[in-house]
Amino acid sequence: MNILVTGGAGFIGGNFVQYMVDKYPQYDIYNLDLLTYAGDLTKHREIEQKVNYHFVKADIADREVINSLFEKEKFDYVVHFAAESHVDRSITNPGIFVQTNILGTQVLLEASKKIGVSKFVHVSTDEVYGELDFDPTTFFTEDTPIQPNSPYSASKASSDLLVRAYHETYGLPVNITRCSNNYGPYHFPEKLIPLTISRVLNKQKVPVYGDGKNIRDWLHVLDHCTAIDLVLHEGANGDVYNIGGHNERTNLEVVKTIISTLGKSEELIEFVADRLGHDKRYAIDPTKLEQLGWKPTYTFETGIAQTIQWYLDNKAWWEQIICGDYENYFEEQYSV
Repeated sequence: MNILVTGGAGFIGGNFVQYMVDKYPQYDIYNLDLLTYAGDLTKHREIEQKVNYHFVKADIADREVINSLFEKEKFDYVVHFAAESHVDRSITNPGIFVQTNILGTQVLLEASKKIGVSKFVHVSTDEVYGELDFDPTTFFTEDTPIQPNSPYSASKASSDLLVRAYHETYGLPVNITRCSNNYGPYHFPEKLIPLTISRVLNKQKVPVYGDGKNIRDWLHVLDHCTAIDLVLHEGANGDVYNIGGHNERTNLEVVKTIISTLGKSEELIEFVADRLGHDKRYAIDPTKLEQLGWKPTYTFETGIAQTIQWYLDNKAWWEQIICGDYENYFEEQYSV
């Protein structure tokens, strides 16, 4: 069984690659990644010598390279994580999101169609649904209309529709998963939780957009991995599955939890101008996936404690990461 995982040097894809290599030694896991700014292979040092792990450096939008790879390896399954994923970057440079997230997905779909893969799992986001108000009884379901509000979410919504079209038009076996905000080990420190942890540990100001009252549902990345594994093997052909953690928190609550856990002062919090088009609230109803047999194992309390401890234990990793262009980018973005 040959499984291609795109974006396997990133945060979620990287955790999934490790999970699959360890759980399924009988599968050959191919990690395809271009190694852009958020791609990092050091996370795979413990698995890189395993006989069922293979790395391929390539651009998913390079049609010639992708077609050649698919013809050579004859993949049975494709699990597609590779994407530009940071909303702020999509606001300043939307073109690369169109190139990677839309055109790259179409290249993968066409290659999958040509060789007849058994399943194409497209990993998407709850952001394609737009935003919810602050009514705690409302949730995104698989039937919620797609109404993206940022260039990032618009590019993901577009790729979702391409995946659906390849299923409806060509009969390609597919699933689409839409997850809430992930957190956990190896998270690139431009996102809220790793950004906050790294800045608190470095005694730097922590930027919080607007009044910090925007709400997200938090999902531990390892719970996400088990969900995708289940969809890959048991998901009904053509279906969409929402993946949520039942852990809604305001951004400010998340930041304060991290500061408190690390024993630091809330004086580190600095409110900054709100993000353009900042969605108020995301909240997932994962009932459909739970009926398939999945449940999240992490509460936010246990998950955030584990994540903070991971950053404490792996200081050399994230210090090396933030020495890149990320730091200058965020100094300019937040003016802190």
